[in-house]
Amino acid sequence: MKKTTALAALLLGAMAAPAHAGADNPWQVKLLGTAVLPDGKIDRVDTDIVGLPATLQTAANDNYVPTLAVEYFFTDNVSVETICCITQHDVDATTGLLGAELVADAKVIPATVTLKYHLPVGAVKPYVGVGPTWFLWVDSKPGAATVPLGVTRTTLSSEVGVAVQAGVDVALGYSGFGLSLDAKRYFVNTTARWYAGQTLAIQTKHSLDPWVLSAGIAKRF
Repeated sequence: MKKTTALAALLLGAMAAPAHAGADNPWQVKLLGTAVLPDGKIDRVDTDIVGLPATLQTAANDNYVPTLAVEYFFTDNVSVETICCITQHDVDATTGLLGAELVADAKVIPATVTLKYHLPVGAVKPYVGVGPTWFLWVDSKPGAATVPLGVTRTTLSSEVGVAVQAGVDVALGYSGFGLSLDAKRYFVNTTARWYAGQTLAIQTKHSLDPWVLSAGIAKRF
């Protein structure tokens, strides 16, 4: 939490700074195709009244979604960016109950703001960035393998984490259009809970840590 607070303060400080007097077209909008590739695991089991296998591990499936990114340049080198998308995942067992669906149709909004530093090299601008993220879970359902156990409801906790990114923007002439390639790695957790009626049957803590890879077009204006 201390790391996230410090990152938020850094972002607010940058946003309070005046835009570079000579910077043209400070706004950039990107329309991207994005691959969301979870790389998480169960960190611990806190509650288990159904007798889960000791070797149980899980993985969320990959998903591919459109993404809108909006960026503001304070100077030629410093910008702040936020993204908008929603992604949906199932969670299946990879060991212990191999192939069993534990969570179905879990939808998350990865609300993310990053402070970015760009290195202009002619028409090519590599960049790196870092910032806070909030994984807001807006829906999830019990997986098919949990319903016969009496599970009636599944929840995933919304949590704050950190995102790091690197990428490159490539200008196409002087029209303001360009191409963009972007890679983000998120570090964020969630607590999963399965209920049988009002009874908490299973509670597990997961690290999610997805890779988010994007490519698309950009427009400065």
